[in-house]
Amino acid sequence: MKLSAPTDRVKMKSQVFTRYTMHSNTVKTAVLFTALTGLVVAIGATLSYGTGSNLWLILSIAMALGTNAYAYWFSDKLALASMRAVEVSQQEAPQLHAMVAELAQRAGQPMPRLYIAPTSTPNAFATGRNPNHAAVCCTQGILDILQPRELRAVLGHELMHVYNRDILTSSAAAAIASVITSLAQGAMFFGMRPSSDDNGRGGNPILMLLLIFLAPLASAVLQMGISRTREFEADHDGALLAEDPLALASALRRLEQGNTLQPLEPTPSRYNVSALMIANPFRGQQLARMFSTHPPMEERIARLEKLAGY
Repeated sequence: MKLSAPTDRVKMKSQVFTRYTMHSNTVKTAVLFTALTGLVVAIGATLSYGTGSNLWLILSIAMALGTNAYAYWFSDKLALASMRAVEVSQQEAPQLHAMVAELAQRAGQPMPRLYIAPTSTPNAFATGRNPNHAAVCCTQGILDILQPRELRAVLGHELMHVYNRDILTSSAAAAIASVITSLAQGAMFFGMRPSSDDNGRGGNPILMLLLIFLAPLASAVLQMGISRTREFEADHDGALLAEDPLALASALRRLEQGNTLQPLEPTPSRYNVSALMIANPFRGQQLARMFSTHPPMEERIARLEKLAGY
């Protein structure tokens, strides 16, 4: 069927994409949380076996459930607070509001709240548990360096994170990963017992050392895999929503340069937020980039140029 207008293409793509993505994201989310939650329970079970107390198993399950619930309700507030972001009205940021309103209308989705973070590091991120409780945040730096066409494409990318339900997945994954790290550290201090109990059970130093080092690595790999996948998807779907893949490719080039020249100051609270951002905000060496939650920028740009027919 020949499409008569760009809006028709967006609507048709949105209908097909909604059916496909709801299924694929559901499967992806289920696999992610099954793996991460299973890892939490496995650590708790190992600690319980080593210490002869079921307290660790109960504690690990409670922590996994608690952090998921906390991430569901408060991940947006934590992310925005860590960046000292301030909500802006239509009168305060008319161009930003106009762009987001137009893109949200194209997608047939609610308009998110808009925030600006007072930092010169050029970046943007979306947060919130669903489209009805979402926020998009731009740093002052990204507003300063991008052209309107590029900024609109970036906003399309962020909106697709919201509409694909990526934000909740990433926030909860980060929360569970923090639990895994905490439990692994607990193994170091409480799980290694040199002597055996009356049932012949005791702390296994080799097992505990493997637990301490491999559990956080496994959770990081799971996070990395899901984060990279969602970035590629948001690039693709955001470019289609904005109908401008080359503008997003151009924006990514500028952001790569901008974040290299003016990286974000790393703090513990900002590390989790960095996974939500469109570009890696920290200056990293080659090894750090290998384990980054963001895919290589050159690969993202190449995919967008291919999408545009180049």
